[in-house]
Amino acid sequence: MTPASERPEISVVIPCYNEEENVRQIHAAVKAELETHARSYEILFIDNASTDRTRPMMREIVAADPTTRVIFNNRNYGQMRSPTYAIYQAEGSAVIAMCADFQDPPALIGPLIAQWRAGAEVVLGQRRSERASFGTRLSRSLGYTLLGRFADYPVIPGATGFGLFSRACVDTLASWNEPEPFFRGMVVESGFRLAVIPFDRPERAAGVTKNNWRTLFDFAVSGLAGSSKALLRAPLILSVYVGALAALLLLATPISALLGGGVTGLLLLLGVQTGMFSVLLLILGLIGEQVRAIAERTRNVPMVIEDERLGFPPGRERPSSRTFVKPITTDTL
Repeated sequence: MTPASERPEISVVIPCYNEEENVRQIHAAVKAELETHARSYEILFIDNASTDRTRPMMREIVAADPTTRVIFNNRNYGQMRSPTYAIYQAEGSAVIAMCADFQDPPALIGPLIAQWRAGAEVVLGQRRSERASFGTRLSRSLGYTLLGRFADYPVIPGATGFGLFSRACVDTLASWNEPEPFFRGMVVESGFRLAVIPFDRPERAAGVTKNNWRTLFDFAVSGLAGSSKALLRAPLILSVYVGALAALLLLATPISALLGGGVTGLLLLLGVQTGMFSVLLLILGLIGEQVRAIAERTRNVPMVIEDERLGFPPGRERPSSRTFVKPITTDTL
């Protein structure tokens, strides 16, 4: 760990995947804001195994700018693990996380820093509006509804992970050793003093979003499984309702027989059995997600395995003990 006196005041973390159309522009925009608002700073890109020209362009940026660092992952680790890993690698007294496509406005860097200097330990950007397809908006709405209903702590709608996190917050969350971290939920769970800055989400600057309904669904389910113990009680709650329904059906059976209902009772029985089977599948699916999350925690899986890192000062060529990289061999010495 870098001594406090040698740390930059602000670190900005920017995860990337195939962002050749944005990487130079976002670097220039962020650097301009930091020159204005930060006493000292670093910019840390983490690349999730891009297949376009993003990596060569990052190499050029690092060669020209001593305040920029880059981590190249050895594969794509998704949108939960890679950004969080980079946040843990940053050394600033405060760490700002933002997207590379300008949907998180660099112009908010100044207000984020101002709120932190005023005493907030976490400052989250909160999207007031979003230009997205109906399916995407519906998926996000359902995801927030589920998290709001079942999560063990409040989830802030419209807060996507863009924001500023104090050194104390970052170090605390890193010590939790979550291999698949739902970072925006962990921030709220940690209880650090939190402020919110609402903003209208701008259009993506260039390129194509890497999110679709499948990735958003996977993110929502992983977040829900990792942030809710209430789901473990869902089978017990459902069993009460299903048991009550079964009791009603048993009471209705002799009545139906007396009235000569014919096949009505059989159809009703089949309907109830089908409904119970559907509930059983739902419960098994939710329990499966919980078991998967438990398995990941007990395996001690690396959050990210690095392929290479560039631009780090002496003493930071290798990650600290709270993170993971490929083992050092005689070939890499």
